[in-house]
Amino acid sequence: MVRQALQYALDSQWVDTLFEEQRDKQYTRELLFSTVVDLMGLVAVGLRPSLHAAAQADENLPVSLAALYDKVNRTEPHVVRALVQGSAERLMPVVEPMKKKEEWAAGYQVRVLDGNHLPASEKRLKPLREFRGAALPGQSLVVYAPEMGLVVDVLPAEDAHAQERALMGPVLERVREGELWLADRNFSTSRILRAVHEKQAAFIIREHGASPSPTELGEKREVGRGETGRVFEQAVRVEGEKPLELRRIEVHLEEPTEDGETVIRLLTNVPEEKLSAVEVAELYRKRWKIEGMFGELEAVLESEVRSLGRPKAALLAFGVAVLAYNALSVVKSAVEASHDLEAAKIQISTYYIAAEVKFAYGGMMLMVEPEDWSGQEAQSAEQLSATLLELAKKVRVATLRKHPRAAKKKVKKGYVPGEVARKHVATARVLKGEKLS
Repeated sequence: MVRQALQYALDSQWVDTLFEEQRDKQYTRELLFSTVVDLMGLVAVGLRPSLHAAAQADENLPVSLAALYDKVNRTEPHVVRALVQGSAERLMPVVEPMKKKEEWAAGYQVRVLDGNHLPASEKRLKPLREFRGAALPGQSLVVYAPEMGLVVDVLPAEDAHAQERALMGPVLERVREGELWLADRNFSTSRILRAVHEKQAAFIIREHGASPSPTELGEKREVGRGETGRVFEQAVRVEGEKPLELRRIEVHLEEPTEDGETVIRLLTNVPEEKLSAVEVAELYRKRWKIEGMFGELEAVLESEVRSLGRPKAALLAFGVAVLAYNALSVVKSAVEASHDLEAAKIQISTYYIAAEVKFAYGGMMLMVEPEDWSGQEAQSAEQLSATLLELAKKVRVATLRKHPRAAKKKVKKGYVPGEVARKHVATARVLKGEKLS
């Protein structure tokens, strides 16, 4: 199922055509861009430990390893973005028949926006070898469609220190009428709010302490209670050449956040007749779904290839991991649609789907002849959806069961001297009752 989803989303001919349309300085001589994506995909899914290992195992690779790395290191970020956008558009009609018509917000298509910074890479590049601190290869703005379970846009940026809000221009160009955007306070600026509003789209964005500093138009009034505390509402206005009148939803938390905050303020242009203040507050809480998606990218897929220190290469690896996540998400949707999981009290885990793929994929590719896969790309989205739903009926869902557990309470340990932090202890002695000293 995963192979079919990936083969449809990343049809080789389509990938190479997209590369030719989007490239600026790169060109194709012997190494097709689709071959690069295929090799990086093996790393993302965890079937090969590194790009070097994936290339070494490919007997048909037409170029040297140096030429492969040269192409990877020069892949332009806007090509990666087009790849994610295009593959998501190809998968959207595949996953739509699998999803129950349960809207997050009636009348809106929800989009969750957040930034993702790639972790420090290994210091293989000569200019970094004498640097003692962390070398950050880049960041991305990610747009997630939670109702479909797909990442629909990624804006890669090579400068890891660039402000997220400063990168928003290209993302704002893709805002569409009828969408509802959820974002944290990093994106709370009058420019962003106005741009979304002018596209006749809606937003729920957490208010930053310093921006956009709206003018209060009336008294704050309590309107109800949500899951996390009391909810208040107030009319406000963002001043400017075209004043923007908004609703400010204020949640007084029963328990403070990790940062010790007890009040969260949200700005929205959604009319009260469409979403009440309590519904706005509860909907914003659901934006943590994108954090879960980031967690799965890190834990389930190899989205952070630390050996790739050059920004363009690291961003390509992240983009291909997003593509693999979307394919796994489609398979997960097919399984959920083909079984009565509510009656069985089972939630499906993306982690165990990926684990099953890693276990079986290599053997499958040895047993199934390459020509048996030919023609898969010719399926329509409707045909592929029907095929995946039929195959999903044969899945033993108990083997993919998620095991949710209560959230761990984070305890700040505070500062201790280095000699204390480096001290070790024998676990067996502690379990026998000996005291920690």
